[in-house]
Amino acid sequence: MNNLSRDMRETLELILSLMGRSPDLIVRDLELASGQRLVLLYLDGMVDKQAVQNNVIGSLLDRAPAEQVPLHVLQQCVIDAGEVGFVDSVDELLDQLLSGCLIVLTDGTARGLFVGLPGWEDRNITESKTQSVVRGPQDSFTETLRTNTTLVRRRVKDPRIRMVNFKVGSRTKTDVTLMYISGLANEKLVEQISGRLNAVRIDRVLEGEYIEELLRENKGKTIFPTLYNTDRPDVIAGGILEGRIAIFVDNTPFVLLAPTLFVDYMQSAEDYYQSMLYSNAIRLLRYVSLFICMLAPSVYIALTTFHQDMLPTQLLLSLAAQREGIPFPAFLEALLMEVTFEILREAGIRMPRTIGQAVSIVGTIVIGQAAVDASIVSPAMVIIVAITAIASFVIPSYSMSVPIRFLRFVFMGLAAVMGVYGLTIGFIILTIHLCHLQSFGIPYMSPMAPFRKGMQKDAVLRLPYHSSKSAGSARGKR
Repeated sequence: MNNLSRDMRETLELILSLMGRSPDLIVRDLELASGQRLVLLYLDGMVDKQAVQNNVIGSLLDRAPAEQVPLHVLQQCVIDAGEVGFVDSVDELLDQLLSGCLIVLTDGTARGLFVGLPGWEDRNITESKTQSVVRGPQDSFTETLRTNTTLVRRRVKDPRIRMVNFKVGSRTKTDVTLMYISGLANEKLVEQISGRLNAVRIDRVLEGEYIEELLRENKGKTIFPTLYNTDRPDVIAGGILEGRIAIFVDNTPFVLLAPTLFVDYMQSAEDYYQSMLYSNAIRLLRYVSLFICMLAPSVYIALTTFHQDMLPTQLLLSLAAQREGIPFPAFLEALLMEVTFEILREAGIRMPRTIGQAVSIVGTIVIGQAAVDASIVSPAMVIIVAITAIASFVIPSYSMSVPIRFLRFVFMGLAAVMGVYGLTIGFIILTIHLCHLQSFGIPYMSPMAPFRKGMQKDAVLRLPYHSSKSAGSARGKR
């Protein structure tokens, strides 16, 4: 840590050298009525120029005493801004400067002032694009950390909310904030996450996935997410009301929630804004869609390849007639169609929004019909793949749909080799794997495995709010 010099020109020259005399580094010399000279430093585009002129320069010229005064007098009596503090080292000065603060230097003191006047362009609060609902709040997080924490505070007006700030990344120095409710959250879990963040040694954090990967347990041992991420403020508000810990990362609209359970990924925010009967019916539909997405092609392969006697005679004859002239076995036929659809899905996501959906829908229809006409795939396989694709969109969380889509290909391979026997072995191994997973010490499949009767009020099905001790104990989320 290099302390600042008492000679402000020496400090200024050092800062200019460290910044490479960057053209966006603005240096403003100012002489007060007392003859005291000041140097103001800020980055163009990072601070509010109007606030600099009115709250700093205007205040210094109009309200500064007639005699020379130390910096703490300027801080307390002259500068008209909300956040004003001291920097005592070069590292602190650079951190504040690069964070969008204005720096004030003067001769005779080995410290400077920082004035928080952020003025960069922010994205407006818009509707969530990843977890949309028909009924419920329509706002979503933005890329600005303080805006995101404010959106949660608006919903949870509890003075026991605690926030702990970190800077992660030796070069990016990204702001990371933990938010939790004291008395509800597990203090040992807070200390555990804080310790992991303090121990992080990485040069960059550009998005929340960096933090998610660094905090994730079972690294490299599972494809399932063990930290929940969302861009909906009501989800995070519901999470901290359950005693969970929210992890905000600057420059990303997605906030992490720890710990997380498997059932969280099968719940939607709208479950809590609709009637109980409708919400429970939709939840059951999601679980059905989960199994369809993961197992439908593999069950078709197993039945048509090894277990034709399990099919009704009429259906078997119909499938046999459709497959007449098809040059590939059922596994290659399904693999060809599934890979083609995944390519179309990714193309639809990456292409410009105005034409992406049209390309994916039209491409699927055209390619599917052409493949049937060319006797490359059977009509039944096109139907199976289409149902599987549609079912994958029913899963509310994209983070969970990705591993399910991956497992689909694994089960297809098992079905092609061992039929239903292979599917059974694969499903048992998957169940054991999920039951062994933990999220910060909490069993991933809780409250079903291990079974906890007291936590069943909002696991698979949602019970009425009056059945809980308080409305706030229900997961106002997902």
